[in-house]
Amino acid sequence: MINTRDFGLGCFFILVLISNLFAQDKKIEIGTTDVAVNQYFKMTLTVENERLKNYSPFPDIEGFVKRGTSSSSSTSFINGKMTSSQSITQNYQPTREGNFNVPGFSMEVNGEQISVSSFTIKVGEAKQQQQRRSNDPFGDPFDMFRKRESEPTEFIDVEADAFLALTTDKPEVYVGEGFTTTLAFYVAESNRADMRFYDLGKQITDIVKEIKPASCWEENFNIDNINGQPVTINNRAYTQYKIYQAAFYPLNLDEISFPSVGLKLIKYKVAKNPSFFGRNRMEDYETFYSKPKTVKVKELPPHPLKERVAVGDYRLAEKINSLELKTGESFNYSFNIIGEGNISAMEEPSLPTTDAFDFYAPNVKQDITRSSGRVTGTKSFNYYGIPNEPGSYKLGDYFQWIFFNPEEDKYDTLRSNQTLVVSGASRKNEYILSNDMGSFYDGVEFKDNTLSGLNDGSWMTILTNIFIVIMLGLTGYMVFKK
Repeated sequence: MINTRDFGLGCFFILVLISNLFAQDKKIEIGTTDVAVNQYFKMTLTVENERLKNYSPFPDIEGFVKRGTSSSSSTSFINGKMTSSQSITQNYQPTREGNFNVPGFSMEVNGEQISVSSFTIKVGEAKQQQQRRSNDPFGDPFDMFRKRESEPTEFIDVEADAFLALTTDKPEVYVGEGFTTTLAFYVAESNRADMRFYDLGKQITDIVKEIKPASCWEENFNIDNINGQPVTINNRAYTQYKIYQAAFYPLNLDEISFPSVGLKLIKYKVAKNPSFFGRNRMEDYETFYSKPKTVKVKELPPHPLKERVAVGDYRLAEKINSLELKTGESFNYSFNIIGEGNISAMEEPSLPTTDAFDFYAPNVKQDITRSSGRVTGTKSFNYYGIPNEPGSYKLGDYFQWIFFNPEEDKYDTLRSNQTLVVSGASRKNEYILSNDMGSFYDGVEFKDNTLSGLNDGSWMTILTNIFIVIMLGLTGYMVFKK
């Protein structure tokens, strides 16, 4: 038996699902196909109840030239339900009179193909514009303004008060010293030009390929959302839009050169004579270019380990599970380097050879934070050790890490401050016993080690030959008997 309540709920959810499926709509509308040579033919792409993410170009039409696009959007609430639409209109300017056949075509809109059947556009002679209003007392008083919509509009360019800049926080660095590079677009508070970012993902990918130095290690700040931040430059207010930011660490003495790069933006032209009903802006493009930038790289001061040391500002945080041990007891020791620099390139401390301890290769862990134009973090070296000899040991004699501090312009050493006290018997005898070969070898030193030739045992040779003859005889006897 069917439960009426469950059946009703099921029908309700099915209807909601169907309504949602049909709520989203994409269509291409063809404007009037009978136009004068001085009027626009229009084609409009409309998307309802979803965002217009991407669309392929409008088709080219023989006898017409594209004259920019316009966009519009609307949102309404009816009976508590929201509906929205977004439209892009492409304008076509006829180049001559005549009939023009437009073959069927399709456009990709948000990943879906929208098809349009073939049609014909008739372009007639130019129409003289109405100069004065009709004397019809019942006429629409706004007709004279609406007619301007079909007239070609003259647009003018508005100069943008904006610029693209690639900056670095340091003009000169040591080999291995990090510097932060920022590519940003700056718009002045007094700017009056209407602009939009265009195909930013692809442009950034191409720009990074151009500016990323081959002789540097990169730590990318991975800017996902471009948000404006107010800044002041030369006492003028700007909004900064960071497009790309990374810290670079030179691997050699090669000078680092950043070339000039371009960023293409959508920039709208405005109508010379704006009207209430007409289109008052036209989409256009403008490319902004950054200036080239150079960062000099200098050699580290003389030091036996200058080719291997890290460069940055670091401090030590250490941890040990016990400071009092017996010989043979294991312990865990963490040597944690914290600070600002190329965390990824840090090498583990170089431990001296010693019989007092058995140290095993460390487990390594690193945490890196990239924010506010800085790369900071921690690199941990976790050691497992076993003491072999009793005594008091300063771990600073074994665990130390040398680096170069560019802020203080000198080399420095991070050294353990822990002292380990070991009691118990020496494990040296354990090594001797572990290397004992057994009782079989105990009398080796008392045996004669003089070499003797094989000819010295002649009687053994005679017995061997007799045995072989007997075996051959028995074999022959068995064969002939059969």
